[in-house]
Amino acid sequence: MSRTPSNMLPLGTSAPYFRLLDTVTQKMMSLNELKGSRGTVIFFICNHCPFVINVNRELVRMANDYMHKGISFVAISSNDVANYPQDGPELMQKNALELQYPFPYLYDETQQVAKDYDAACTPDSYLFDEELNLVYRGQIDDSRPGNGLEVTGKDMRLALDQLMEGKPISKLQKPSIGCNIKWKQ
Repeated sequence: MSRTPSNMLPLGTSAPYFRLLDTVTQKMMSLNELKGSRGTVIFFICNHCPFVINVNRELVRMANDYMHKGISFVAISSNDVANYPQDGPELMQKNALELQYPFPYLYDETQQVAKDYDAACTPDSYLFDEELNLVYRGQIDDSRPGNGLEVTGKDMRLALDQLMEGKPISKLQKPSIGCNIKWKQ
């Protein structure tokens, strides 16, 4: 199991535009359509990574807790499906429905969106403010598969709460750790 850290895109970066297929609805969706009125969380995830499997339920809880407050959530999978067919669009749809993702699960077939966000691992998470400027990136919390720590989402939830309250978000942010994005050869 790989332990790849986030690249930590610079704070203040504007969210790179995208238009990708939502594997659940089979519709193309853009960042402009998906952005929240108060903020936008973008997760790079996949179906098979144990680090993502470890936090999946918390991603759903977190989205359900904040979506009604004007925060939108978007999940993107950028893995090479030729070598990792378990991360293909059909199985993404199945996974999203089984886990009851309340957010779109987008397929980045060309991997360009992952490159634009400098995503390195799954899960890799980003929080953008209402103007789509990056205010948080990195880990959801300290839990990792097998480390015995409960998945709480405390780091991302703290950043979300600070954003909602108009408070400064600490610039001391820990990178996420997870499986590396499976890049095409």
